Amino acid sequence: MFSSNAYSFMCKPGIGGWSSCSNLSASQRKLLGSSSRITCCAPTNSKSHGGVVMENETNGSSTVDDFDVNPIPSGGVRDVYGEDKATEDQFVTPWSISVASGYSLLRDPHYNKGLAFTEKERDAHYLRGLLPPSVISQETQVTKMIRHIRQYEVPLHKYIAMMDLQERNERLFYKLLLDHVEELLPVVYTPTVGEACQKYGSIFMHPQGLYISLKEKGRILEVLRNWPEKNIQVIVVTDGERILGLGDLGCQGMGIPVGKLSLYSALGGVRPSACLPITIDVGTNNQKLLHDELYFGLRHKRATGQEYTELLHEFMNAVKQNYGERILVQFEDFANHNAFDLLEKYRSTHLVFNDDIQGTASVVLAGVVSALKLVGGDLTDHRFLFLGAGEAGTGIAELIALETSKRTNVPLDEVRKNIWLVDSKGLIVSSRKESLQHFKKPWAHEHEPVKELVDAVKEIKPTVLIGTSGQGRTFTKDVIEAMASINEKPIILSLSNPTSQSECTAEEAYTWSQGRAIFASGSPFAPVEYDGKVFVPGQANNAYIFPGFGLGLIMSGTIRVHDDLLLAASEALASQVTQKDYDKGLIYPPFSNIRKISARIAANVAAKAYELGLATSLPQPKDLVKFAESSMYTPLYRGYR
Repeated sequence: MFSSNAYSFMCKPGIGGWSSCSNLSASQRKLLGSSSRITCCAPTNSKSHGGVVMENETNGSSTVDDFDVNPIPSGGVRDVYGEDKATEDQFVTPWSISVASGYSLLRDPHYNKGLAFTEKERDAHYLRGLLPPSVISQETQVTKMIRHIRQYEVPLHKYIAMMDLQERNERLFYKLLLDHVEELLPVVYTPTVGEACQKYGSIFMHPQGLYISLKEKGRILEVLRNWPEKNIQVIVVTDGERILGLGDLGCQGMGIPVGKLSLYSALGGVRPSACLPITIDVGTNNQKLLHDELYFGLRHKRATGQEYTELLHEFMNAVKQNYGERILVQFEDFANHNAFDLLEKYRSTHLVFNDDIQGTASVVLAGVVSALKLVGGDLTDHRFLFLGAGEAGTGIAELIALETSKRTNVPLDEVRKNIWLVDSKGLIVSSRKESLQHFKKPWAHEHEPVKELVDAVKEIKPTVLIGTSGQGRTFTKDVIEAMASINEKPIILSLSNPTSQSECTAEEAYTWSQGRAIFASGSPFAPVEYDGKVFVPGQANNAYIFPGFGLGLIMSGTIRVHDDLLLAASEALASQVTQKDYDKGLIYPPFSNIRKISARIAANVAAKAYELGLATSLPQPKDLVKFAESSMYTPLYRGYR
């Protein structure tokens, strides 16, 4: 509606229940393009659908003159801005003047409730006729959707269906995920997200997150400001060079930040609108992608050296400038040579967290501490052997050493001598020190070179075997039998993702150890029956840690991540394993309690942040667990006025 005092001109209701203003004369189109501004008016109690006030900026008076009441000859929808009359080679302006009502409300995933809109809401928001007459509850919608998801046999098809739901109805997506977390976590996260990233170009339908490429160098702050949400609290960013154990997937790595942030909201209760997934595209060295017509990233080799460093530095500075000191930046799936450097460079100036290095370490430490109640002894009584000396392996090793040193007051260098790593060239020993990458050097101990893993097991005699190699089936029968011959209850953690890259399966671990292994994996495995007994494998999933960890940082206003915060998260997770869980052979609590688990982790992390003087949200809440629970986003539908 164009209005001038008592005069009104009613336009045909358009998208969203607002007026699609039409039939403007040339003089009014000229006015729109020059000295006027358009103001959206809220709906009133009258029968009109609200409208648009057009004011002349020179004197502030409303202008309504010579409307052309004749329909546009082109025969299209009444066209305010001349798009229907424009030829294909002419430019038009993509105007959108709407509020969340009517048709646009049903297309807005943040506010859409589908058939759960009440009768009153349908009247108030111009939904009559746009929905079938039935009104159903959100619980019924969840039941319908889980039945729909279960109809798909292929996990990737379930993933696509879940992502489609997220694009249509955000709250229903999170309610469904939370109510069926154990069933759907492998769908939206590992292992299915790995296949989704591999095929992202072919399944890509809706843009998700923010893409920052070399084309935006020098303009990254401007790009960040293009994102519609302004109150961002956490960013998950990847450059796609090392997606899970699948290698360089370039721009298609966006599935990882999107999936991680879905879990921040579902499991940790961080508001979806406060989450921003970002992919930094510097090219890819994956030849298959470079020749794939559906690949949507930059088609050239990866930028390295100064060009890469300058782009990342501009990104980090722009993030801090745009969102402030307390914005959490989580690095995800960067290659080793960049991951360690980025974490070291920015940990003293930004609130940064690397889930592959620190999150994995925290969840594995919790599992090890928990497993001690099944095998006995303390951390100092156990010897650790890792297959894999990259981000995850060295990160876990360092956190285990820190926790052991903290408990015993033994110097860190001494504690490290009980932790051994094997990389692609064999056991990491002091004679190799000169050729090692810097993050491997602390683990180069005095020993004769050993090439094969099974020989390293026999030489080192570890009580705990941890796989972070990204190489499937490397815990062979000989390796596990060697572990079982040394230990009554060998602890075997096969952590590489996705399932195809797991060092061994649950069935192999239990069978080859004659049912004596305490086993956990990075990807989920089904229960295993051996010798008349059913074994339920645990999952050392980072989703136990990072959602609650992030919530703890956010609610306390923490400005830097200290190693003690990671230890606090591990302690909180390990403390929530019950005797009932231990009786099943589990070393992690069930995901069905994940919101309570995340709240306790958040509270423990926040308490340590306050203790260390890193928290800025003052005063400290008296009950941090209750405060964490009250801070969590709930996916239940809201009532609309």
